[in-house]
Amino acid sequence: MRRLGSTPFAFPDFTGATRRLILVNLAAYFLLLLLQFALPEAANHAANALVFRPSDFLSGWLWQPLTYSFIHQGILGTLFELLSLWFLGAILESGHGAGWVDGLYAVSVLGTALAALAIYVVGGTLGMSVPEVPLYGCMGGIFGELVAIGVLYGDMEFLMFFVVGIKAKYMAAIYALIAVAMLFGAQKMYAFAQLGGALFGLLYIRLLPKRGVSFFLSESLYGLRNRYYRWKRRRAARKFEVYMRKQGRTVRFDGQGRIIDEDQDDKKRWN
Repeated sequence: MRRLGSTPFAFPDFTGATRRLILVNLAAYFLLLLLQFALPEAANHAANALVFRPSDFLSGWLWQPLTYSFIHQGILGTLFELLSLWFLGAILESGHGAGWVDGLYAVSVLGTALAALAIYVVGGTLGMSVPEVPLYGCMGGIFGELVAIGVLYGDMEFLMFFVVGIKAKYMAAIYALIAVAMLFGAQKMYAFAQLGGALFGLLYIRLLPKRGVSFFLSESLYGLRNRYYRWKRRRAARKFEVYMRKQGRTVRFDGQGRIIDEDQDDKKRWN
């Protein structure tokens, strides 16, 4: 585990993926705010279409797991979310890069929506009453980043509520316990969704390469392409073997589709 010392209260660098995520969320917030001022009814329809509701998603509104995190309500809540995103994202980006942070945020946001969908579907299947709560805001992504900070930089100290110094691993544990406690209240879906974001963030830092999702996908794509080319070469080799047998000659290829030089093999045996 990497360790860093205590962190003073100061704004970190505003660059890379962290800046991009904050600016996109700010733009979405002010666009919806302007729409609310100009066309209140249209703004309400837009917000209802973009927040995540499991019932809407199952009815075909498949974009909601990607859009709900950009819908914010209330200036104080939005300010808290974006400041948290700034501090946590900047710390992670300084050690892992912009692509890694983008991947962590996206996986955590999608994991939050998937967890809400899971508790809704399972609860309905088992006959349990799980009140449907619309998801909005980027707390799922923030929770995933907080878990990453707690795991990777557990001994780093933060100022909780800007007053009390606390280590990152303890702060992540406190937020997780609060979410677990909320499972026994009216906000079951919301709490379970936040825990889902934390779980997917943990899986991301444990299972995916340190260079991020884009690197992982590009490497997987190159691997598939290379396997396809090797398969084509082996198939062409088998066809050539059949053709040469018809001509009265024997030609052999190895498992990679490369021709075996029998004369060279004889020389190796005699030498």
